[in-house]
Amino acid sequence: MIWKYFYEAVKNASYTVDFSHAVLIHGGGWKKMLSQSVTAAAYKQELTRIFGITRIHNYYGMAEQTGCIYMECEYGHLHASIFSDILIRDPLDFSLCPVGKEGIVQVLTPLATAYVGHSILTEDLGVLLGTDDCPCGRKGNYFHIHGRIPQAELRGCSDVPH
Repeated sequence: MIWKYFYEAVKNASYTVDFSHAVLIHGGGWKKMLSQSVTAAAYKQELTRIFGITRIHNYYGMAEQTGCIYMECEYGHLHASIFSDILIRDPLDFSLCPVGKEGIVQVLTPLATAYVGHSILTEDLGVLLGTDDCPCGRKGNYFHIHGRIPQAELRGCSDVPH
């Protein structure tokens, strides 16, 4: 939505908009963006160029685990909060993957108490980058999402027709 209705509307305008003091937090829509050949890096670069926004942070989360999001730090890593955790599972036997090995993302939180949403094995592939040693200084697990498991049904905020 930011790209389509904000960036696209202003990029060729005769005026400029200065949002250099803004912080942009966004999530979802990457599957649609990839079909337009817009990578996360290009997204940030263009929003910085057009609007002066330098603090742009993505997040990972899902409606099925309400209240739990995984914020991106200034180094581009997604972080589990003190109210969540993330595990990366081997797709062959569901054992835990070591740091650096791609697998199926499992998200955990004690916040989901109204239904069985405290542990969800997603249809996303990701990799655990480390624990307690991100250059940003935040503690806990940090990771990267590579995308959906091949042939997984496309669902989520980014898949709603706009």
